[in-house]
Amino acid sequence: MPKTSARLLSLLSLLQARRDWPGALLAERLRVSPRTVRRDVDRLRELGYPIVTAKGPEGGYRLGVGSRLPPLLFDDEQAVALSVALRIATTAGAGIEEAAARALHTVRQVMPARLRHRIDTFQVTAVERAAAPQVGSGVLMAISGAVHAREVLRFDYAGGDAEAPPRRVEPHHLVTRAGRWYLVAWDLDRADWRTFRADRITPRTPTGPRFAPRDLPAADVAAFVTDRFAGSDGSGSAGPPCLGEVVLALPAADVSPFAQDGVVEELAPDRCRLTLGSWSWPALAATLGRFDADIEVVGPPELKAAFAHLARRYAKAAR
Repeated sequence: MPKTSARLLSLLSLLQARRDWPGALLAERLRVSPRTVRRDVDRLRELGYPIVTAKGPEGGYRLGVGSRLPPLLFDDEQAVALSVALRIATTAGAGIEEAAARALHTVRQVMPARLRHRIDTFQVTAVERAAAPQVGSGVLMAISGAVHAREVLRFDYAGGDAEAPPRRVEPHHLVTRAGRWYLVAWDLDRADWRTFRADRITPRTPTGPRFAPRDLPAADVAAFVTDRFAGSDGSGSAGPPCLGEVVLALPAADVSPFAQDGVVEELAPDRCRLTLGSWSWPALAATLGRFDADIEVVGPPELKAAFAHLARRYAKAAR
């Protein structure tokens, strides 16, 4: 590589490594004169790199924001991290799988052999849950843009009343859970917190006015979403609204792997006590029925009633 080209690459690498560089320090690191640094900066600008000159007694340079994406330089660890992230992105369900695969191919092509071998040993196989729905990257960008700008988001929501007006929400967080994307937002028309599936959202434009963010009724968004899916109000303090206790004719060791957040207590080699919660009594009874064993309901009465309700429904279905 010609000496000038090698020096330009070294200069670009330095500019990417920190925010501000005094001109004298750059000249010292590159072992050239300040005048040579100025000429090299001009060459990089001609190649499309937005280098800003900092004013001051010493002067200096900063890699700024441009109108297009010029070539970038990465150190070994950055290159490996980028490749791993792109490989994971091909299984993210965010509508960017094809673009991520092409970007990974581009990065891999220019990697030295030692790094290419490292990323080739990292293989990911996505095991889908019953064909998790895909979300267009445009939808995700529209939602995340409204979250960042703190602007009211209007959207049509599939699965509801087709004649219903658009939903109006204050978007707070875009989250991913178990391969699906969700929007956590304050529903303005229902005056309550809601969790919306992103694959059912069709954003409308323009967005609404800006808003002051409300405090989530939980320690953080992770606790809020976990509680909501468990059936509680998302406050992070109360457990599931329906908590029941049963005795199963199964060894505790056979029940524990499938008890989710339940508490299993061994009573005998072939019997155990299970305390489990759910978002409704019929849902709890149905969950307990999956163990395919004799069940003795300890309490409460609502759980016994739910078993009776399901028994009638299943008997009708059997007929």
